[in-house]
Amino acid sequence: MTEFLVKHFVKDYENVEKVSVRTAYGVLSSVVGIFCNVILFAVKWTVGFLLHSISVMADAFNNLSDAGSSVIGLIGVKMAGKPADRDHPFGHGRIEYIAALIVSFIVIEVGITFFKDAVEKIREPENLRFQLVSIAILILSIGVKLWMGMFNRKLGKRIDSKVLLASAADAMGDVITTSATISSLVFFRVTGLNIDGAVGLGVSLVVMWAGIGIARDTLEPLIGKPVDPEEYEKITKFVEKYDGIEGSHDLIVHNYGPGRSMASIHAEVPNDVDIEVSHEIIDSIERDASKELGIFLVIHMDPVEMKDEHVLSVKRQVLRILDALDPAVSIHDFRMVDGEEQINLIFDMVVPFEYDHKKQDELRTSLMKLLEITDDRYECVITVERSYVGNAEE
Repeated sequence: MTEFLVKHFVKDYENVEKVSVRTAYGVLSSVVGIFCNVILFAVKWTVGFLLHSISVMADAFNNLSDAGSSVIGLIGVKMAGKPADRDHPFGHGRIEYIAALIVSFIVIEVGITFFKDAVEKIREPENLRFQLVSIAILILSIGVKLWMGMFNRKLGKRIDSKVLLASAADAMGDVITTSATISSLVFFRVTGLNIDGAVGLGVSLVVMWAGIGIARDTLEPLIGKPVDPEEYEKITKFVEKYDGIEGSHDLIVHNYGPGRSMASIHAEVPNDVDIEVSHEIIDSIERDASKELGIFLVIHMDPVEMKDEHVLSVKRQVLRILDALDPAVSIHDFRMVDGEEQINLIFDMVVPFEYDHKKQDELRTSLMKLLEITDDRYECVITVERSYVGNAEE
């Protein structure tokens, strides 16, 4: 079903890096969400009203909020697809995150409302009615939400959209809440005990938690997050595959919405190659990155020593000492200014984000002392910086 909908409603569906194609995927997801959730709301509200069940009606209004969320998502996706203009030179892509944030507030508000209703039901329980047809309808609802969860998850992974993945997680949360609702009705049928209010309370908490989760996922790219390790690997390998590039570091990626990124990176080039030759290579990489990766990439050239064995041996010496001190730390931009009475070693040292200033100073001091033991002429000029790459386990 998913592939059928994609092939029939998303033009050029395989070109997922294209903004218009990503927008079409988002529109498809929103329209499907509106249709399915409105149908589920109507069915569940009718069943809940007939059964006098707050948990069923809470579940119904949760579906209605999901439909409203899909409407907001549709508007957000369409607005996010607008091209860049004079006032917004990086495009409108972040509107998609703002729309998802609004959705999260709606979901949380619905959860709070039914939390209050559930508390009232616990204080003053109403009579329930058990009907097999209502159970069958709710089971059908679980099937629909399960499909919607898988549908949004598949589309979200295909276009790398956190918003669609959040919608998938929300749908799977609905599967849990509806299952809990069925359990309360079956429990009443078997035992005669009315736990509808308690189950409704649990449903409301799950709904609120889903809203908080969506808010957290959409706030991260708005506030600014580190480069994903996979994206880091993809960009650095792309840059380093070109002849004349010896390495890279200091990759920073700025996200302006799904599929809209701007990045900067330092590329290491041999210091004995004509600067115009290296500059031409850099220009080629920037052009190709825009075409192949869909990223506006700015590259800074760092000339590095490739032939002077004395400089290279000192660099290896620094790396060995540093590895013994702390394997989590690395260096780049190594330069050496040799003199008879003093040898300046100039480099940048990259430390993990959790290292505070005290730990950084201790590490720098220890490294300098060990290097002075090796040669008392060594004077270090060390710039400490942190990586912008996220943890792989995240």
